[in-house]
Amino acid sequence: MNRPAILVTGAAAGIGRACAERFAREGWFVGVCDIDEAGARALAARFGAQGWAAKLDVTDPQGWRDTLAAFAAASDGRLDVLLNNAGILSSGPFGEIPLEKQHAMVDVNFKGVINGAHAALPYLKQTPGARLVNMASASAIYGAPSLAVYSATKFAVRGFTEALQVEWKPLGIAVMDIWPLFVRTAMIDAVGAGSAQSLDSMGVRLTPQDVANTVWRAARRPGRTHWVVGLQAKLMALAIQLTPGSITRRVVAKLSGY
Repeated sequence: MNRPAILVTGAAAGIGRACAERFAREGWFVGVCDIDEAGARALAARFGAQGWAAKLDVTDPQGWRDTLAAFAAASDGRLDVLLNNAGILSSGPFGEIPLEKQHAMVDVNFKGVINGAHAALPYLKQTPGARLVNMASASAIYGAPSLAVYSATKFAVRGFTEALQVEWKPLGIAVMDIWPLFVRTAMIDAVGAGSAQSLDSMGVRLTPQDVANTVWRAARRPGRTHWVVGLQAKLMALAIQLTPGSITRRVVAKLSGY
């Protein structure tokens, strides 16, 4: 197979779907993976010979191994990009979110990324110029009230990305992450009190296509580790760097209604 190959998790809807569509338009072979098997297969069917689909629970290490082996068989062993996109969100005061939901965010948003990177390494190593792209968030810039554990998982993805970017560079694998602010997807419906104040203050200015465009640029120019999506997130990242911590905390608290 001459065309490059990408595998996208959480690809049946939202950002993952937009990314899969973008890479398919560019002529890539696209693996569409999601816990929603019907949605994944329906999207892959639209891509014709460029599409491939599988049900994947990113919290299952053996599921990862099986999925990547099957994808490699279909792509002639190529894995130019793994996009760790799957994620879940529960919003609200930390003490009011059931512990099971808190653990689920850690399992999907962070341990799912670990599982994917570990299982994909042999395939990335054998594909010249391969890239690992992890979906983080602007909540990795500063801890977000009412999104405490979600934000923590994105900080973890940030640190994991930074470490592997250094560790895997000698292997010829570029590692990077993507930092969008609020994106107009179904996940926004899960944002409750507190975070809703941030939504009202800052608005939802990004679309899944905006994020997909950034992922496309990152995959083509992998020299940068962190890719911030949108002017608001870029200004936020700059402000955190330049502003004393006490002022930052007050601004974050005001935006979040605390």
